Amino acid sequence: MDTNFASSQAQQLPKFDRKKVQKKATKMVDIFVSILGSFALSQIYPNFNSLSVAPRHMKTPRWFHRTRLQSHLRIPTAVTLVGAAVVSAIASFNPDPPNTRLTNDNGANGGYVSDYTLVTGQPYTDDVLTACSQSRGRQNEPAVAVDPRNPQVIVGSSNDYCGVLQADGTFLGLGDVWLGYYRSEDGGASFTSSLVPGYQGDQSPYAARANVRTADSGDPVLAWDKDGRLFAGSESSSDPEGTAKTFGDVWVATYDNPNGPGGATKDDGKEFVRSLDVAEGSAAPNLLGKFHDKTAIEVDRTGGSCDGNVYFAWARFTGNGPSGFNSSVYFVRSTDHGRTFSSPMKLSQTVHDIQFPDIAVTGDGHVYVTYRQFADVRSNSTIDAIVYNASTDCGASFSAPQVVQPFEPYDPTDISVGGVVTGDCGDFASSCVSGYTFMRGGTQVRSTADQTDKAHDYVYVVYDPSIPGTEVASGTTYGSVTSEDLPDKYHQNVGSQSGIYFFRLDGATGAHTTPLLIDDPRAHGGLQRFPDISVDAGSMHAIWWDSRNDPCYDPARPLGNCADKSTVASLDAFGTSGSTATLAWSPSTRLSTVTSNPNWEQFSNRTVPFGGDYLYISSVGTFSYGVWTDWRDVVAGSDPREGGDSDADSADVHQCRTQNPDGTFTIDTCPYEGGLDQNIYGDVTP
Repeated sequence: MDTNFASSQAQQLPKFDRKKVQKKATKMVDIFVSILGSFALSQIYPNFNSLSVAPRHMKTPRWFHRTRLQSHLRIPTAVTLVGAAVVSAIASFNPDPPNTRLTNDNGANGGYVSDYTLVTGQPYTDDVLTACSQSRGRQNEPAVAVDPRNPQVIVGSSNDYCGVLQADGTFLGLGDVWLGYYRSEDGGASFTSSLVPGYQGDQSPYAARANVRTADSGDPVLAWDKDGRLFAGSESSSDPEGTAKTFGDVWVATYDNPNGPGGATKDDGKEFVRSLDVAEGSAAPNLLGKFHDKTAIEVDRTGGSCDGNVYFAWARFTGNGPSGFNSSVYFVRSTDHGRTFSSPMKLSQTVHDIQFPDIAVTGDGHVYVTYRQFADVRSNSTIDAIVYNASTDCGASFSAPQVVQPFEPYDPTDISVGGVVTGDCGDFASSCVSGYTFMRGGTQVRSTADQTDKAHDYVYVVYDPSIPGTEVASGTTYGSVTSEDLPDKYHQNVGSQSGIYFFRLDGATGAHTTPLLIDDPRAHGGLQRFPDISVDAGSMHAIWWDSRNDPCYDPARPLGNCADKSTVASLDAFGTSGSTATLAWSPSTRLSTVTSNPNWEQFSNRTVPFGGDYLYISSVGTFSYGVWTDWRDVVAGSDPREGGDSDADSADVHQCRTQNPDGTFTIDTCPYEGGLDQNIYGDVTP
């Protein structure tokens, strides 16, 4: 064990981040010392406590959608008492410390650095990294993983669009989106931003280690083994040769400690070793044929016979005919640390309309894959439900699918100006009959297990359906209670309130506890979306989006929309913790320090909002870290294409366009000025 791990264990209190508090304390100490002097020290100190601080349904990528335009306290001895007093005051008043930005694309904190440079110290950059370091671009769908060997090491990822555009708004020409790699070695107080090697334009020595056939990639997922290896899963798209083919492959990348399992744990998961396709799509245009989506990953860390196995699942969509897509869940495993993977195995069998797989490994090495079944006429399925498959042989084979819990979905939908059901609304061709502006996002399922619990086969599940009894006529074409995969004729103009439900599944018996709301939103207003859960050593941790601070909240309307069809800041990240012994959760805590507007029109050529499809949380024991998509840095503006007849949705971002003689408009020529500044933020959670 190295000293980094020991130090991190001593700093695992979840509420405060030591380094952030220390920075505040140091500044305040300077003020106290210069003004009050030694007499003030003796007068102030007794007044404070002692220092105690420690730390739709195919969710096609937005880049396909429509147009594709897209440390210890170091204070001098003489002032130590004041430092203690100041930090205690901070703890007593309990202010929210600033959240940490993982995506340093604003010219600060070193910008974006090649993984080759992170590992070797040798300089390398390219046009993509240069753009990423200053573009103030978009990021969403974050993932995060805390190193089980050293919780000070935290790695995040996201759909990262930082290298798409040049400063004048023209395309860099090297892909629309890629996976970010954001690394912290101080418990999440700061992050170094990078990209997973293999992106278009990467000429670093590590580029040759990437064996994936794609120009774009997204939907990142992350998991550690117990020996310092990090695995990153993704789905890909776009032919690197520039054709209209959408490959739809899925792939896994491996990062290792440069010095092996015996190396200092602060270097765990630092060096990119390889990436390889584990299943290929059919390379057909416009999402025809086979297309893979929504990945999940987990690693066995139990120390048992399956230890080190890497498990990876995804949804495969086939065809795009008048009945829509036919989708199934597939699964592979690696028994050699990600060097090779098994042939894809279909899990969902006769269930034909599914999405959102997730993987849980219990303490005895059993593997559970959960996913959402959509109500769907093609499958003769009349319900939306949570389904699972189980494996008791290290992922070599699985049981038949079992429906564990039906629910009424919360799937925001509307009728587009083109007359079809859509899951998001914006301007121009993206506008809806209701006049609202909102991002997509339907009910999804997330699951996990406590790998330290050798006595039970428990799987812990969260999901975000409509709360029964909250249904209300919307008075418009907006609705939220009908599965978004049903044909248009089933659409209902009925709104509802969503909440985060939780239950525990006993895999040994198939029984489960009664689903209960983690934090009943009917008590404080607002809706809840995109939950995630992590469980380790008896401690449960959850994160979700929450709109209790939405001044215009009404279940008859979409998130962040007022009666006059304007949009407002309405969304925060919230979290809580609990115990596997009692299955009880503590009162929820607001994680984000700024409430932001999720409905900024930043995608499809600045016409529609998009916030991704999930948040992420990871824990080791009582220490937990959560990440979310955030809009606090977005610069508001107006869309010149709307002329004097602005739609007054308050969702237009800063952009620079001029009108051509023929009445058309130029591209946005100032994308680096903040209109696209969507970011990933994170923080220690309860």
